[in-house]
Amino acid sequence: MPKQPIFLYGKNSVFERLKNSPQTIRKIFLKNDFKLPQVEELIKLNKIPTEHLSPDRLWRIKPVSCGGIIAQVDNFQYSYLEDLILKPKNELLSLIFLDRIFDPQNLGAIIRICACFGSFGVVIPKHKACEVTETVLHVACGGENFVPVAMVSNLSNALLKAKEAGYWAAGTVVQGGSDIAKSKLPYPLCLILGSEGKGMRYGLSKHIDTALNIPMPGADISFNVTAACAIFCYEIIRQKGGF
Repeated sequence: MPKQPIFLYGKNSVFERLKNSPQTIRKIFLKNDFKLPQVEELIKLNKIPTEHLSPDRLWRIKPVSCGGIIAQVDNFQYSYLEDLILKPKNELLSLIFLDRIFDPQNLGAIIRICACFGSFGVVIPKHKACEVTETVLHVACGGENFVPVAMVSNLSNALLKAKEAGYWAAGTVVQGGSDIAKSKLPYPLCLILGSEGKGMRYGLSKHIDTALNIPMPGADISFNVTAACAIFCYEIIRQKGGF
């Protein structure tokens, strides 16, 4: 069966796609009174088919608050893990391995975080996890244009491949492990983020070179996975000399 069309919605998501990957846009639907010169100019520049619609007809395409603009785009293209881990040494990315992240809001936010810091790639499992969906793309807010995402059949095997290619593996834990701010991080680095409830699976944890945590001296609760990702990514980039 043919795949259903993918729709990007919201001004920021569509604007970033127009700037960075306009060739992936098949058609754009605009609300009748839509006015945003920088978006309209890029649509014309790239000669993208456009249709102006009433709010009701726009709602039928995508029943969400879309800011008056929806773009029909090509299906999301995943990267090959091998293409990420076999880059020249000076081009290697830090890789965020996501273990059992089911919420598309979290995956989208992580992609956005990685895009903001730069020099990151994301690796997700094919099964028992969220894939890149329309919701993920909306939350990523254009971040998918800057962050390669590899989908692999087995996350543990993928981690071993990365290690064989020269990567180090760091796992994130809530208790135990070393303070991220006091640890000298090795590069190139794979950082494993586990599910909020259960953390990393044993199959991954047995392959890590170091365990890292974020000190939380306040209330007896913990960061969600997106907040933790932002803190870890900040420290990775800081230690690499990005700030």
